[in-house]
Amino acid sequence: MPIKTSSLVLLVGACNLAWADEPLELSPVAIDATVEKPSGLVLDQPIKTGSRLGLTARETPASVSVADRAVIEARGAKDTQDVINTMTGVNASANPGYGGYVAYRGFTAGQITQLYNGIGMSYASANRPVDAWIYERVELIGGPSTFLYGAGAVGGSINYITKLASRDEQTVEGRVRYGSYDSSELAIGVNHALTSGPDPRHFARLDVSRTHGNGYMDRNEREATSTAFSILSDLSEQLSHTLALEYQEDKEDSPYWGSPLLNPVGDTMHIDKSRRFDNYNVADGRYEQRVRWLRSIIDYQINDSTSLQNTLYHYDGQRDYRNLENYRYNASNSLVSRYSAFLQRHDQQVDGNRFELRHDNQLFGLRSQWSAGLDYSVNQQRLYPSSRFSSAPYDTIDPEHFDPGSFADIPGGAGLKKVRKHEVTTMAGFAENRLELTERLALLSGLRYDHLHMEVTNYGAVTPTSPAFFQRTWEPVTGRIGLVYALTPTANVYVQYSTAADPPAGSLASATFSQTQNFDLATGEQVEVGSKFDFLEGRGSATVAAYQIVRKDFAVTDPNNPTTTIQAGQQTSNGIELAAKLQVTQALLVEGNFAYVDAQYDEFNESVSGRVVSRQGNTPTNVPNHVANAWLSYEFDPRWQVGMDARYVASVYADNANTLKAPSYTLYGAFARYRVDANTALTLRVRNLTDEIYAKQAYGTLYYMGAPRTFEVGVDTRF
Repeated sequence: MPIKTSSLVLLVGACNLAWADEPLELSPVAIDATVEKPSGLVLDQPIKTGSRLGLTARETPASVSVADRAVIEARGAKDTQDVINTMTGVNASANPGYGGYVAYRGFTAGQITQLYNGIGMSYASANRPVDAWIYERVELIGGPSTFLYGAGAVGGSINYITKLASRDEQTVEGRVRYGSYDSSELAIGVNHALTSGPDPRHFARLDVSRTHGNGYMDRNEREATSTAFSILSDLSEQLSHTLALEYQEDKEDSPYWGSPLLNPVGDTMHIDKSRRFDNYNVADGRYEQRVRWLRSIIDYQINDSTSLQNTLYHYDGQRDYRNLENYRYNASNSLVSRYSAFLQRHDQQVDGNRFELRHDNQLFGLRSQWSAGLDYSVNQQRLYPSSRFSSAPYDTIDPEHFDPGSFADIPGGAGLKKVRKHEVTTMAGFAENRLELTERLALLSGLRYDHLHMEVTNYGAVTPTSPAFFQRTWEPVTGRIGLVYALTPTANVYVQYSTAADPPAGSLASATFSQTQNFDLATGEQVEVGSKFDFLEGRGSATVAAYQIVRKDFAVTDPNNPTTTIQAGQQTSNGIELAAKLQVTQALLVEGNFAYVDAQYDEFNESVSGRVVSRQGNTPTNVPNHVANAWLSYEFDPRWQVGMDARYVASVYADNANTLKAPSYTLYGAFARYRVDANTALTLRVRNLTDEIYAKQAYGTLYYMGAPRTFEVGVDTRF
């Protein structure tokens, strides 16, 4: 473990930025210092992502991280990427070509399942960051969780949970924020009772967020709108229905794809700092996304021990790309060549229904909790790729003085043309049980069967490797078994074993014939041990987890034929995760988390210039072996609160050969908050306090740079 990282954890510690989004029973001039501060370490609240049994994090035999609404606001998270980067071991970025890219427990991209209210789109590019305002909470479970959510999730699952109408009579909240690079946010949320008196009663909620910014890179303007609307209807004392609709629109002009590396390219990536904010995309480059969600949720409490929920859902997403995406310096670093023009559209729809039954009873005289259900979905995606890729550059420009040009001027292109249609039908059955073997010992088990059927229609040229139509079927069975032992009412230890099934090529929603014709699903298995406990009479809480994950049978180059692939790959990840919080005094709170992972390929070959090269022992790209976060907040006056935060990410490799890496970095932030009254707060915040130049992601010969130092001021109110 590097000394630098250890020092960061020991010196900065673990802390939380307290926030006053909770309803406050306070006078306009006094704040009750005994009110528990918002914390990302939640052990005794029910969670949705680690189990379908409504268990708390303490009862779940797995590493679970939670960021509820109070924590999201305390951290100052602007979008979902900001939220998950506060969670233990997560390193996320948003390169336009990689969507919501996540590295966690040694795995990346499609090996981490991202869910929206428990529903996945099975396509990594659909997981673009969304403004955080419309989300009530975000939850993360570490390791294989296919038995809960279907194929994928060998590294873990992230679940974004939207705000829904509640039975509060009326709540109104709003935010106005403005910061560097003309970044702004205007948001409002309203929850209102539509009826009064005896049943039936109806409640509605509307949340709208509008954000805009000119971007820290040249010519990189972005605007987004996120809307969530829901109606909760109590049809009887036992029966309720929720209708939920969401709309998200994201438009980005001339998206930034990365900065070219300086020559000669050595072990560590370097960029020209004097051209730090240069954007080499064309002037009319564009990324756009439009998303619509519809959910119809029925909750029925049959009796005190039995309940059911049925969720009918529809997702419609359209993503458009029009960009010049790759850039390289000449030998003298005086000119930049631009490559890789892409015009693409993804048109995706997911329709499905999930039925769940919960039942508590006695089994062999022991208390038992059951959950079982059925899941059916049809995932359709139409792909319109129109690439103008060439080994020769489109042009070579002087970076000091250049006209970015227009995408329309790039020769050899055509308009959008449908090339493939993918349709993946999933039928699944799942069951989960918690059995209290003794007052202290509980056994948890879960099992899921999936029937995956993929059909692909090719509208382009028909070749032996791209037929007009092909189909495949897979039937994975995955599960988890775990034991939780309570040492005391506030301290336990656990052990678990879980498995995963991983689709070929990472996603069946875009897989080609050559990626799936002869391939079964890759498999993953995990062994994890850990503990969750309180200390110092409840003023502190902590979790610790150690794990090993082995992923097998993913595609690698055939060692006897560099032009073909076989299922022979294997990767092992060993790691440890720590999280803690401590209320040092009524005014001072510290919180933090730390993760270490040793991820390496046990069996992995790739084709390089027509030769087969072994990457055995190498680390996967963009996987840091250390990630740490820390927060400190102090209320030196009932109206005033100040705080600092720190984030450390170790170096990552940009290639499978492990010959090129992006350096480690540490980011610092600070804030000051003034409570105008019990309902309104003014917050000043600075991010990247030292103006660190760092790569959020490294790929090929591009350095995807993170944001520089920025300032912002925001006003939040609730009444």
